[in-house]
Amino acid sequence: MTDPIDLTIKDLLQHFQAGTLSPSEYWLAVEDRIAAFEPSLSALYAYDPESARQQAKASSERWSRGEQQGPLDGIPVTLKELIATKGTPVPLGTAAVELVPALEDAPIAARLKEDGAVIFAKTTCPDYGMLSSGLSSFHPLSRNPWDITQNPGGSSAGAAAAGAAGYGPLHIGTDIGGSVRLPAGWTGLFGLKPSHGRIPVDPYYVGRCAGPMTRTVEDAAWAMATLSRPDWRDGTSLPPNDIDWMDLAITVRGLKIGVMLDAGCGLEAEPEVRDAVLAAAKRFEKAGAKLVDVGPVMTRQMLDGLDQFWRAKFWGDIGPLSEERRAKILPYIYDWAKGGADVSGVEAVKGFGQTIEMRKTCGALFTQVDAVLSPTNPIVSYPAEWASPTNDPQKPFEHIAFTVPWNMSEQPAASINCGFSRSGMPIGLQIVGPRFDDMLVLKLAKQFETWTGGIKQWPTPPAA
Repeated sequence: MTDPIDLTIKDLLQHFQAGTLSPSEYWLAVEDRIAAFEPSLSALYAYDPESARQQAKASSERWSRGEQQGPLDGIPVTLKELIATKGTPVPLGTAAVELVPALEDAPIAARLKEDGAVIFAKTTCPDYGMLSSGLSSFHPLSRNPWDITQNPGGSSAGAAAAGAAGYGPLHIGTDIGGSVRLPAGWTGLFGLKPSHGRIPVDPYYVGRCAGPMTRTVEDAAWAMATLSRPDWRDGTSLPPNDIDWMDLAITVRGLKIGVMLDAGCGLEAEPEVRDAVLAAAKRFEKAGAKLVDVGPVMTRQMLDGLDQFWRAKFWGDIGPLSEERRAKILPYIYDWAKGGADVSGVEAVKGFGQTIEMRKTCGALFTQVDAVLSPTNPIVSYPAEWASPTNDPQKPFEHIAFTVPWNMSEQPAASINCGFSRSGMPIGLQIVGPRFDDMLVLKLAKQFETWTGGIKQWPTPPAA
């Protein structure tokens, strides 16, 4: 049999059904992988292997009785630590927060438990989820399994590292400006940011989404049936759906697909990134799609306005903290947030208004095309110790210009691997679809994965 670590969710469920592999046996393989890799990666928080063994045992017993609890019964899953699980503190990635156990499961955790998933750990994130980095004042530094001197990206840093390292097939991140897609791109994973409200979150906020991070498109699609069930706690939660998430077949012939290589502001796409994205686009063209060069949907005014608004909001969040607690925040984040103290209410509202401008430009673009392809990340990689790709708190969002507009326009977008750099690091292709058409994004991604065959050789643990 294939190494259990390389099995997909569908493969695992078939084995569980046939009795050729039990959830307990699979969990022990994952536990061994974590033991071998985690000292180098620091991807996990609140890791509880004993609880995982008990959950896997209960699932094994259900399978042996033919009483499957749900579509993820026995599947190990991690949740980004921002996603609350009852009884576990939510440190928000920062040493400044008091560690108080969460009173209830967030919607995602509740749905996963209802369907029998084995939740064995939370995954790391930077302070308040405000960096695309594995750097945190609370968690140990999280690193990229492809090269531990490099950053996994963020803010779903631990989720990306865990997925690429083989800590089970399913990891859930959150995304307000690219925090699922960016680390997915830098670690070779498939990362889906669905339409806003498709996966309920609590607390919800403008642009904030959650999404699966997996090694295959099909694994993410399979998880969506569980993750997308509505929850009243998210005021933007979409109505119940009857989507067949596994209906991934598509004919691309005749589709008009925009190719965006210029984000309009921020970091320019490096030549290796541009070349990989163009080569990916050519595959769609060869299959009969019409490629259209499209300009950016972002401007410097939009990015700077968003920066100003987020600084003001975040300063409002941390301002009430004592000086002693504020001093524990990662200096990069604190230095960035201090700029919000001088932002007036009028300026903050104007900054927020730029999210509406993003929505307008994104909407206008999608009157001309059916989907958009672009780089996920503008650069190949950056050092693990850096707080962001610029490592400059005065230029914190230069790397999100390809990803953040689709949060504000509420459109589905995903990152899928489209090649590797000369240095051996993954390169991400972003696929964007119309609002609410999550299935188009999944289908295009699955088709691309079929053409390329996906990643065959994932990172292996360092030699003992």
